Amino acid sequence: MTPLLSLDAVDHAFEHGSAGGSFGLRGCSLELERGLRHALLGANGAGKTTLLQHLNGLLRPSAGTLRWNGQPFDYSRAGMAELRRRVGLVFQNPDRQLFSAQVEEDVSFGPLNLGLDAATVRARVASALDAVGLQAQGGRAVHHLSFGQKKRVCIAGVLAMEPEVLLLDEPMAGLDAPMQRELEALLDRLAARGVTVLLSTHDVDFAYRWADRIHLMADGRAIASGPAQQVAQDEAALRSAGQRTPSALALHALLAERGVLARDAYPRSVDAVLAALRALPTLHSGVATP
Repeated sequence: MTPLLSLDAVDHAFEHGSAGGSFGLRGCSLELERGLRHALLGANGAGKTTLLQHLNGLLRPSAGTLRWNGQPFDYSRAGMAELRRRVGLVFQNPDRQLFSAQVEEDVSFGPLNLGLDAATVRARVASALDAVGLQAQGGRAVHHLSFGQKKRVCIAGVLAMEPEVLLLDEPMAGLDAPMQRELEALLDRLAARGVTVLLSTHDVDFAYRWADRIHLMADGRAIASGPAQQVAQDEAALRSAGQRTPSALALHALLAERGVLARDAYPRSVDAVLAALRALPTLHSGVATP
Protein backbone atom coordinates (compact mmCIF):
# COMPACT_ATOMS: atom_id res chain seq x y z
CA MET A 1 0.00 0.00 0.00
CA THR A 2 1.32 3.46 -0.90
CA PRO A 3 2.01 5.51 2.24
CA LEU A 4 -0.08 8.65 2.66
CA LEU A 5 2.93 10.82 3.58
CA SER A 6 6.61 9.93 3.43
CA LEU A 7 10.18 11.17 3.44
CA ASP A 8 12.65 9.54 1.06
CA ALA A 9 16.37 9.88 1.96
CA VAL A 10 15.92 13.44 3.21
CA ASP A 11 18.82 15.61 4.37
CA HIS A 12 18.40 18.93 6.11
CA ALA A 13 21.32 21.20 6.95
CA PHE A 14 21.00 24.20 9.24
CA GLU A 15 23.23 27.12 8.28
CA HIS A 16 25.38 28.65 11.02
CA GLY A 17 27.43 31.44 9.50
CA SER A 18 30.47 30.96 7.29
CA ALA A 19 31.71 27.94 9.22
CA GLY A 20 29.05 25.76 7.62
CA GLY A 21 25.91 24.12 8.95
CA SER A 22 24.86 21.25 11.14
CA PHE A 23 22.60 18.48 9.90
CA GLY A 24 19.14 18.05 11.40
CA LEU A 25 18.37 15.10 9.12
CA ARG A 26 20.73 12.73 7.30
CA GLY A 27 19.29 10.37 4.69
CA CYS A 28 16.08 10.12 6.70
CA SER A 29 13.30 7.93 5.30
CA LEU A 30 9.94 7.45 7.01
CA GLU A 31 6.47 6.36 5.88
CA LEU A 32 3.10 7.14 7.44
CA GLU A 33 0.41 4.62 6.62
CA ARG A 34 -3.08 6.06 6.33
CA GLY A 35 -5.34 6.02 9.39
CA LEU A 36 -2.81 4.63 11.86
CA ARG A 37 -1.43 5.97 15.16
CA HIS A 38 2.31 6.59 14.84
CA ALA A 39 4.78 7.39 17.64
CA LEU A 40 8.19 8.96 17.04
CA LEU A 41 10.85 8.22 19.68
CA GLY A 42 14.39 9.51 20.00
CA ALA A 43 16.76 11.36 22.29
CA ASN A 44 16.98 15.16 22.34
CA GLY A 45 18.72 16.30 19.16
CA ALA A 46 17.80 13.16 17.21
CA GLY A 47 15.85 15.23 14.66
CA LYS A 48 12.24 14.60 15.67
CA THR A 49 11.07 18.22 15.47
CA THR A 50 12.97 18.77 12.21
CA LEU A 51 11.29 15.71 10.73
CA LEU A 52 7.81 16.91 11.74
CA GLN A 53 8.45 20.31 10.18
CA HIS A 54 9.46 18.65 6.90
CA LEU A 55 6.26 16.60 6.85
CA ASN A 56 4.27 19.83 7.19
CA GLY A 57 6.35 21.72 4.62
CA LEU A 58 7.70 24.25 7.12
CA LEU A 59 11.21 23.10 6.21
CA ARG A 60 12.44 22.08 2.78
CA PRO A 61 14.93 19.22 2.29
CA SER A 62 18.53 19.98 1.37
CA ALA A 63 18.34 16.64 -0.45
CA GLY A 64 15.79 13.88 -0.79
CA THR A 65 12.04 13.95 -1.37
CA LEU A 66 8.81 14.58 0.50
CA ARG A 67 5.97 12.55 -1.02
CA TRP A 68 2.18 12.82 -0.71
CA ASN A 69 0.35 9.67 -1.79
CA GLY A 70 3.56 8.50 -3.42
CA GLN A 71 4.01 11.63 -5.54
CA PRO A 72 6.85 14.15 -5.00
CA PHE A 73 5.54 17.21 -3.20
CA ASP A 74 5.15 20.44 -5.16
CA TYR A 75 6.64 23.34 -3.17
CA SER A 76 4.73 25.96 -5.15
CA ARG A 77 2.47 28.36 -3.27
CA ALA A 78 -0.58 26.32 -4.25
CA GLY A 79 1.15 23.09 -3.24
CA MET A 80 2.15 24.50 0.13
CA ALA A 81 -1.39 25.72 0.82
CA GLU A 82 -2.80 22.29 -0.03
CA LEU A 83 -0.28 20.49 2.16
CA ARG A 84 -0.98 22.78 5.14
CA ARG A 85 -4.68 22.07 4.72
CA ARG A 86 -4.14 18.31 4.66
CA VAL A 87 -1.31 18.08 7.23
CA GLY A 88 -1.68 19.94 10.53
CA LEU A 89 1.21 20.50 12.94
CA VAL A 90 0.88 21.27 16.66
CA PHE A 91 4.05 22.71 18.20
CA GLN A 92 5.39 21.67 21.60
CA ASN A 93 5.14 25.24 22.92
CA PRO A 94 1.61 26.59 22.34
CA ASP A 95 2.78 30.20 22.57
CA ARG A 96 4.57 29.67 19.24
CA GLN A 97 1.24 28.88 17.59
CA LEU A 98 -1.31 31.20 19.25
CA PHE A 99 -1.46 34.73 17.92
CA SER A 100 -5.08 35.92 18.31
CA ALA A 101 -6.46 37.59 21.43
CA GLN A 102 -9.54 35.38 21.72
CA VAL A 103 -9.95 31.60 21.54
CA GLU A 104 -12.58 31.55 18.78
CA GLU A 105 -10.57 34.05 16.72
CA ASP A 106 -7.50 31.85 16.90
CA VAL A 107 -9.34 28.67 15.94
CA SER A 108 -11.12 30.40 13.05
CA PHE A 109 -7.92 31.76 11.48
CA GLY A 110 -7.17 28.71 9.33
CA PRO A 111 -10.70 28.11 7.99
CA LEU A 112 -11.05 31.83 7.17
CA ASN A 113 -7.83 31.64 5.15
CA LEU A 114 -9.36 28.77 3.17
CA GLY A 115 -12.01 31.22 1.98
CA LEU A 116 -14.88 29.37 3.64
CA ASP A 117 -18.17 31.16 4.26
CA ALA A 118 -18.97 32.47 7.75
CA ALA A 119 -21.50 29.75 8.58
CA THR A 120 -19.04 26.97 7.68
CA VAL A 121 -16.29 28.63 9.70
CA ARG A 122 -18.56 28.94 12.75
CA ALA A 123 -19.54 25.28 12.46
CA ARG A 124 -15.91 24.14 12.15
CA VAL A 125 -14.81 26.27 15.12
CA ALA A 126 -17.65 24.93 17.29
CA SER A 127 -16.88 21.35 16.29
CA ALA A 128 -13.14 21.75 16.93
CA LEU A 129 -13.63 23.37 20.34
CA ASP A 130 -16.10 20.64 21.28
CA ALA A 131 -13.58 17.98 20.26
CA VAL A 132 -10.97 19.37 22.67
CA GLY A 133 -13.44 20.05 25.48
CA LEU A 134 -13.31 23.84 25.24
CA GLN A 135 -16.76 24.54 23.82
CA ALA A 136 -17.52 26.92 26.71
CA GLN A 137 -14.22 28.81 26.38
CA GLY A 138 -14.61 30.32 22.92
CA GLY A 139 -14.98 33.87 24.18
CA ARG A 140 -12.06 33.77 26.62
CA ALA A 141 -8.84 35.67 26.17
CA VAL A 142 -6.03 33.34 25.15
CA HIS A 143 -3.60 34.80 27.71
CA HIS A 144 -5.99 33.81 30.54
CA LEU A 145 -5.79 30.12 29.65
CA SER A 146 -3.67 27.50 31.40
CA PHE A 147 -0.78 25.84 29.56
CA GLY A 148 -2.87 22.74 28.93
CA GLN A 149 -5.82 24.77 27.66
CA LYS A 150 -3.52 26.64 25.29
CA LYS A 151 -2.32 23.31 23.89
CA ARG A 152 -5.90 22.25 23.31
CA VAL A 153 -6.67 25.53 21.52
CA CYS A 154 -3.71 24.84 19.22
CA ILE A 155 -5.09 21.38 18.47
CA ALA A 156 -8.53 22.86 17.86
CA GLY A 157 -7.04 25.34 15.40
CA VAL A 158 -5.53 22.47 13.44
CA LEU A 159 -8.69 20.34 13.65
CA ALA A 160 -10.76 23.22 12.26
CA MET A 161 -8.83 22.74 9.01
CA GLU A 162 -10.12 19.13 8.92
CA PRO A 163 -6.67 17.66 8.15
CA GLU A 164 -5.99 14.12 6.98
CA VAL A 165 -2.76 14.00 9.01
CA LEU A 166 -2.18 15.42 12.49
CA LEU A 167 1.42 15.92 13.64
CA LEU A 168 2.11 16.70 17.30
CA ASP A 169 5.48 17.64 18.78
CA GLU A 170 5.71 16.37 22.39
CA PRO A 171 1.96 16.90 23.01
CA MET A 172 2.06 15.39 26.52
CA ALA A 173 4.85 17.68 27.77
CA GLY A 174 3.66 19.99 30.52
CA LEU A 175 0.30 18.25 30.98
CA ASP A 176 -0.79 16.62 34.25
CA ALA A 177 -2.04 13.02 34.28
CA PRO A 178 -5.78 13.79 33.82
CA MET A 179 -5.03 16.13 30.91
CA GLN A 180 -2.79 13.50 29.32
CA ARG A 181 -5.64 10.97 29.53
CA GLU A 182 -8.03 13.49 27.94
CA LEU A 183 -5.58 14.17 25.11
CA GLU A 184 -5.03 10.46 24.53
CA ALA A 185 -8.80 9.92 24.33
CA LEU A 186 -9.04 12.77 21.79
CA LEU A 187 -6.26 11.27 19.64
CA ASP A 188 -8.00 7.89 19.75
CA ARG A 189 -11.26 9.49 18.58
CA LEU A 190 -9.46 11.19 15.70
CA ALA A 191 -7.75 7.95 14.68
CA ALA A 192 -11.14 6.19 14.79
CA ARG A 193 -12.39 8.82 12.31
CA GLY A 194 -9.54 7.95 9.94
CA VAL A 195 -7.12 10.76 10.78
CA THR A 196 -3.48 9.68 10.54
CA VAL A 197 -1.71 10.74 13.75
CA LEU A 198 2.04 11.07 14.33
CA LEU A 199 3.34 12.34 17.65
CA SER A 200 6.82 12.65 19.06
CA THR A 201 7.38 11.57 22.64
CA HIS A 202 10.06 10.57 25.15
CA ASP A 203 7.65 8.18 26.90
CA VAL A 204 8.38 4.71 25.54
CA ASP A 205 5.68 3.14 27.74
CA PHE A 206 3.01 5.42 26.29
CA ALA A 207 4.29 4.92 22.73
CA TYR A 208 4.22 1.12 23.09
CA ARG A 209 0.75 1.11 24.67
CA TRP A 210 -0.87 3.62 22.32
CA ALA A 211 0.73 3.45 18.87
CA ASP A 212 0.06 1.12 15.98
CA ARG A 213 3.55 1.83 14.61
CA ILE A 214 6.72 3.11 16.28
CA HIS A 215 9.54 4.99 14.53
CA LEU A 216 12.93 5.29 16.26
CA MET A 217 15.27 8.18 15.46
CA ALA A 218 18.98 8.68 16.09
CA ASP A 219 21.47 11.10 14.55
CA GLY A 220 18.98 12.60 12.12
CA ARG A 221 17.58 9.42 10.63
CA ALA A 222 14.89 6.84 11.30
CA ILE A 223 16.78 3.73 12.37
CA ALA A 224 13.76 1.47 12.88
CA SER A 225 10.09 1.57 11.90
CA GLY A 226 7.38 -1.04 12.23
CA PRO A 227 4.49 -2.39 14.27
CA ALA A 228 4.73 -1.26 17.89
CA GLN A 229 5.14 -4.78 19.30
CA GLN A 230 7.94 -5.56 16.84
CA VAL A 231 9.97 -2.36 17.36
CA ALA A 232 9.50 -2.43 21.13
CA GLN A 233 11.28 -5.79 21.29
CA ASP A 234 14.30 -4.59 19.30
CA GLU A 235 16.57 -3.83 22.26
CA ALA A 236 19.55 -2.82 20.12
CA ALA A 237 17.52 -0.28 18.12
CA LEU A 238 15.93 1.06 21.30
CA ARG A 239 19.36 1.61 22.87
CA SER A 240 20.63 3.33 19.72
CA ALA A 241 17.66 5.71 19.95
CA GLY A 242 18.31 6.39 23.63
CA GLN A 243 15.29 4.38 24.76
CA ARG A 244 14.72 1.52 27.18
CA THR A 245 12.53 -1.54 26.83
CA PRO A 246 8.90 -0.72 27.71
CA SER A 247 8.14 -1.53 31.35
CA ALA A 248 5.33 -3.91 30.41
CA LEU A 249 7.65 -6.07 28.29
CA ALA A 250 10.47 -5.99 30.85
CA LEU A 251 8.14 -6.97 33.70
CA HIS A 252 6.46 -9.69 31.66
CA ALA A 253 9.83 -11.15 30.61
CA LEU A 254 10.95 -11.32 34.25
CA LEU A 255 7.74 -13.07 35.32
CA ALA A 256 7.89 -15.46 32.35
CA GLU A 257 11.50 -16.32 33.22
CA ARG A 258 10.30 -17.41 36.66
CA GLY A 259 7.45 -19.44 35.22
CA VAL A 260 4.73 -17.15 36.54
CA LEU A 261 3.34 -16.05 33.17
CA ALA A 262 3.39 -17.61 29.70
CA ARG A 263 6.25 -16.51 27.44
CA ASP A 264 4.14 -16.11 24.30
CA ALA A 265 2.17 -13.08 25.51
CA TYR A 266 3.24 -9.52 24.80
CA PRO A 267 1.19 -7.19 27.04
CA ARG A 268 0.97 -3.58 25.91
CA SER A 269 0.85 -2.05 29.41
CA VAL A 270 1.77 -2.73 33.03
CA ASP A 271 -1.98 -2.79 33.75
CA ALA A 272 -2.27 -5.70 31.31
CA VAL A 273 0.50 -7.56 33.17
CA LEU A 274 -1.28 -6.95 36.49
CA ALA A 275 -4.54 -8.21 35.01
CA ALA A 276 -2.78 -11.42 33.92
CA LEU A 277 -1.40 -11.87 37.43
CA ARG A 278 -4.82 -11.33 39.00
CA ALA A 279 -6.24 -14.03 36.73
CA LEU A 280 -3.84 -16.64 38.17
CA PRO A 281 -5.04 -19.04 40.88
CA THR A 282 -4.37 -17.85 44.43
CA LEU A 283 -2.18 -20.04 46.66
CA HIS A 284 -3.44 -20.77 50.21
CA SER A 285 -1.17 -22.94 52.36
CA GLY A 286 0.50 -24.26 49.23
CA VAL A 287 -2.81 -25.18 47.59
CA ALA A 288 -3.98 -23.34 44.50
CA THR A 289 -7.53 -22.04 44.58
CA PRO A 290 -9.41 -20.48 41.66
